[in-house]
This record gives sequence, C-alpha cells and structure tokens, in this order.
Amino acid sequence: MRLVTRIGVAATLLVSQGSPPEPTPTPTPSPTPTSTASTSQKSSKTAIPPALKNVPSLRVLPWDPRQASHVRIFVHCPPKANHALIGSTAFALKGSRRLYREVGLGLSDRGLAHRAVSISYSALPGFHGAYLKCVKVKMNQKTRIRHIRVLGRDAMPVYVRRFSIWQFFDQTGR
Repeated sequence: MRLVTRIGVAATLLVSQGSPPEPTPTPTPSPTPTSTASTSQKSSKTAIPPALKNVPSLRVLPWDPRQASHVRIFVHCPPKANHALIGSTAFALKGSRRLYREVGLGLSDRGLAHRAVSISYSALPGFHGAYLKCVKVKMNQKTRIRHIRVLGRDAMPVYVRRFSIWQFFDQTGR
C-alpha cells in the first residue's frame, strides 16, 4: 500500500507544471506546564466516564450475520467483575444437541474484552438473543469450591440471515 502511494505522489509531481511544493517545517512544541496539562486532558478523554464505569454493555458486530460466518463480540463490565459469559442460540456448535451455547471471556482491569465467535450453519434464520452476564468468580484453593456472583446483565438481538455461497465470491470484479 505504501508503494502505491509513493508511485501516486511521484506521478503527480511529474505531471504537474513547475517545481514541486516545498514542505513546510513543523513547529516543535516547547516544554511548558501547559503541555503536560493537555496530555492529561487527552488521556481523560479516552477514559471511561465515572457514571458509565459500572454499566455493563454488549455489542455484537455485525448484528445481522449469515449462517456459517463469524461475529465480533465487545464487552464492558464493571471493574469488580473478572469474567463475562455471553450466551445465545445462534452460537450453537454444529452437531451438538445443545441449543444454547455460552462463551466465556476474561476481562481486563478496566472491565473490557473482545472475542470472535462463529455462527453455526445449523442456526435457524431469524432473531436470536445474545445475553451477557458479568460475574465475579472466587475460588477456595483448598476445597476447589467456586463462588460466583453476578454483577451485571445486558442483552441485544442478533438477526441471523440465510447462508449464501455468493458471500465468498467477489461481486464487484466483473
């Protein structure tokens, strides 16, 4: 990709009349106390607002996949949670008798996670629900007994479309 852009720039310079424009020098910022304040403002813009830190959210992209394709799952849970479970009838494995499948995700310190999951070829076309549970799992190492506490829930619809073989071929190249 980089080679193509360099060729495009070289061709533009050859075709244009006159000499190429000279690059303008970029000013270098001087170290001042205001520059450190601006960097702290930038980092606060990317942080999760305090009002939304404890709100669980689930996003499945695309929301209308075809049978036998993949979806990306993005999760945000409260920071106290250390695991997330996403369940749906659309994620059922091929040949499995179970109609509902749960997929587990480990969370980061901020409560964020992502994963790719396949939509089964045998999933029925139509609306399916995707359900999120944010949980805190504690285990007693001696007795191996786990205590699971649900900290948040969320849900969203997933619309499964019929399988099409043409999704694997380029339609625009004709």
